[in-house]
Amino acid sequence: MFLLFTFSAFADSSTNALPSLAPAYGQIPPTFWDQHGTAIIIGSLALLAVVSVVVWKLLQPKPPAVVPPEIVARLALNKLQKEPESGKVLSETSQILRRYVTTAFQLPTEELTTTEFYLALASNSQIPLELGENISRFLRECDERKFSPATNEAPMNAADHALELVAQSEKFLSSVERAPSLAESKTNGSSAASPQQRPVK
Repeated sequence: MFLLFTFSAFADSSTNALPSLAPAYGQIPPTFWDQHGTAIIIGSLALLAVVSVVVWKLLQPKPPAVVPPEIVARLALNKLQKEPESGKVLSETSQILRRYVTTAFQLPTEELTTTEFYLALASNSQIPLELGENISRFLRECDERKFSPATNEAPMNAADHALELVAQSEKFLSSVERAPSLAESKTNGSSAASPQQRPVK
């Protein structure tokens, strides 16, 4: 009886024994995202900002090309050459010439009466006296014909005359622009031509 009890106790103890534990796993290494996630986020935001700026620049409207005033005046006057010389054509011709002179000689840009415009021409030192008188005379004749009743007078060829005044103005402005460069070249040439004097020993 004692032997049976001892065997039973031994059997129960062997059955309830815990299995041996498996060896522990090694430390899991960090993933690529764990190592470089912050740098990837910062780089992506920077790239997105650059792309946004480039797209914004490309979508910006380009500034209009600046057309010289003489080109604007000539194109407009060339169109008027093909039209009959009516009061409307005379008015447009005088307005084109006035706008050209205002821009080319930097006259006051506010709206001036005819008399004020004549005074501005006469008082502007950039405009030669003869050229200013010719422009004033032409504008005055345009006003007289524009407001006068219809007559059998021969056309004054206002568009052609205005083109001539534009050409005279451009010729004068070109000569004024060339004058400083010519004076500078002459000064440099004279200084180079004169040999440096040396003291006589």
